[in-house]
Amino acid sequence: MPSQGVVTVLWMGDEVDAVRDGTSGSPVRGAGESAHEAAAGTAGEGHVETVPGGAVAGLVIGTDDATPLEYWVAVAPGSILQLDDVVALDRTLPDGSKVAMYGVVIQVRARHEGARFDSDVFLIADGVMPAEVSEAALVQATRFEPEVFVPPLPGEAVRKAAGVERDRALFADTMRRPLPAGLSRDDEPVLVNLEFVDGTRGAHVNISGISGVATKTTYATFLVYSLFNSGVLGAEAMNTKALVFNVKGEDLLFLDHPNVELTDHERDRYRRLGLPVGAFGSVAVFAPPRRGDNNATPDVASRTFGVTSFYWTLHEFCAHELLPFLFADAEDDRAQYTLVIHNVAAQLKHAAPAGEGAVSIDGATVRTFSQLVDVIQAKLDPDDADYDRWAGRAIGQGTVNAFIRRLHGAVRHVEHLVRADQPGSGFHQVGFDSQVTVVDLHNLNDRAKRFVVGVVLRRAFERKERSGQARPLQFVVLDELNKYAPRDGSSPIKEILLDVAERGRSLGIILIGAQQTASEVERRIVANSSIRVVGRLDAAEAGRGEYGFLPAVQRQRATLIKPGTMILSQPELPVPLVVQFPFPAWATRASEASALDNPAAPGAGAEATRDPFAGFPS
Repeated sequence: MPSQGVVTVLWMGDEVDAVRDGTSGSPVRGAGESAHEAAAGTAGEGHVETVPGGAVAGLVIGTDDATPLEYWVAVAPGSILQLDDVVALDRTLPDGSKVAMYGVVIQVRARHEGARFDSDVFLIADGVMPAEVSEAALVQATRFEPEVFVPPLPGEAVRKAAGVERDRALFADTMRRPLPAGLSRDDEPVLVNLEFVDGTRGAHVNISGISGVATKTTYATFLVYSLFNSGVLGAEAMNTKALVFNVKGEDLLFLDHPNVELTDHERDRYRRLGLPVGAFGSVAVFAPPRRGDNNATPDVASRTFGVTSFYWTLHEFCAHELLPFLFADAEDDRAQYTLVIHNVAAQLKHAAPAGEGAVSIDGATVRTFSQLVDVIQAKLDPDDADYDRWAGRAIGQGTVNAFIRRLHGAVRHVEHLVRADQPGSGFHQVGFDSQVTVVDLHNLNDRAKRFVVGVVLRRAFERKERSGQARPLQFVVLDELNKYAPRDGSSPIKEILLDVAERGRSLGIILIGAQQTASEVERRIVANSSIRVVGRLDAAEAGRGEYGFLPAVQRQRATLIKPGTMILSQPELPVPLVVQFPFPAWATRASEASALDNPAAPGAGAEATRDPFAGFPS
C-alpha cells in the first residue's frame, strides 16, 4: 500500500453484494492451442473481455497518484473487486494509439466518505450524519501492450479481465508449454511456464511453509502429477522419472491408489485444470528393512504389498565409498576427523568381496556392519602396523578417537541398512525403472535418513551424468531441505544438492525442494529455484529477506492462508499469484484406498490383509 494513503473521491451508493464475472470453468488450453483459441472456444460460456453487461468494475481515481506500476481504482456500484482479481484498462495516447494495461488487485479497502472522526461511524449508522460507503482497490501492473509505460488517467474505466485478456495479463498467451499449477480463487486455471521448470530457461521449484499446515509435500506431488498428466511434456512424459523421498508418515506410499474419498466438486476442479482424475500410473515403493529381521522385510505398517526393502551390502558400502555419508551433519565437516573419514573410506575401497555381499579385509571376513566397525577400530589402533595408512600421517589420537566414537554411534542406526546376510544381488537396490520411485524414510533416525538421501541422490545424479543427455528429465522431490542443505557448514549431501541446483539444469535433473524455513537453507539452492512457492508461514519467518519476492500484503497473507492454498511466484509475472490446488486424487492413507486396490484397507477380506509370502527372501 503506497505511503500517500488517503483516498477521498470514490463512488457513492448502497452496499452491494458480490457479482461474479462468469469466467469460471475455462479449461486449460491443449497442447499447441493458443490462449486466444482457448478463449474463443469458450466464448459461449461467458468468457468475454469485459464484465457481464459491459459494465466497468471501477474507475481510476484522481485523488491519489496513479503510476505505471500502481494505481487505485474506485469500485463501481453493483460490482466488486477483491484480492487477486485480474483487471484491464485501455488508455488512448495523444497520437490516437491505444495502450492496454493489465494488473492484479493486491489490496482492497472500504471507508466512509464524509466522516472525520472514528466515532462518526455511530452517528452515520444512526442516520444522524450523512455519509456514503466507498471501496477502492490497489492494482499492481503486470503487463503493457505495447510497452509504453505511462500511467492510467483518472476516470479510465477498469474492467475484470477474462478469456483472452486474462491470458495476456498473466502472460499465458506467451507460454508455449503451460503447466497447470493450480486454480485461482475464482476457479480459473493458473499456469506456469514449463521452460522455467525443465531447464530451458530456468529450473527447480522451492516450497516453504509451516509443517503440517502449509501442505508442502502435497503440493509438490500435485505438481509432479500435473507434469505427468497434463500433456505438457508430450511424448517425453513416458520416460520422465520422479524420485520422491517420503520423510514423514506413510502418506506417500499410496500414490498408485485412487482416492475413494474424492468428491464430485474436487473432480470438477481437476477437469477445470484439464487434468484426468486418478492416481499415478507407474509407482515403485521402497522402504528400509525392519530392525532385527533376518528376512529384510520392509518396515511399513499401512501398506502390506508392493513394497521392496532397500539396503546396501558391505561390499557396496566399501567399494562405492559410502562411509562419508554416515557423517553428513553439517558441523562434522569443520572437525579434523573428516580427514580420517576419507582415509578410511579409501582403504575400505580395496576390500575384497567374500560372497553374498560380505568383504574380506586382510584375511578377515566381515559379514555385519558391527564387525566392520570393529575392524576399522583395530586398524586405527596406534600399535597397528597399518595405522598411518588408515588414519593418515600426523593425525592425533584425539582426532581418531572422535571419529571412532561417532562411527560406533552410527552402528545401531544403520546396521540394518548395511548388511551381508541376504542371498542374491540387485534385488535390494532402489531402482529407477518406474515413473515414480518413492523412498520411505519416516522410520529412520536422522543420521540414517541423511545416509540414505545422500547415497540415493548421488546414484541418481551420477546416473544422469553418465547418460550425457538432459532428456528425459529426472525430478527429485525432497522435504526438509534445511536438514540436508543447511545454510552453515558443509556435508556430502549438501554438496550434491548444490551440484543439482547449479548444474542440474544442464543435466536434466530438477529439484522440487521443500522446507519449513527458507532462511535456514543454503542460499544458492533457494536462489537457483526459478519457481518459488509459499504456504502458511510463521510471522517471524515471513519478515526475512528470503521472502523479498513477496509484496508486503502477500507476506501478511502468508501468515493467514489455509491448507490447500499457496502463493506462487514465477519469473515472467511480476506479481505472485495465490493458487489453490484440488484435493489429491490419489490416496494419502490406507483408509482412502479402495479395498480392491489395497488389502489393508477397511472392508477388505481378512484373508487379504496379509501377504502370505511376506518375510521370505526375494
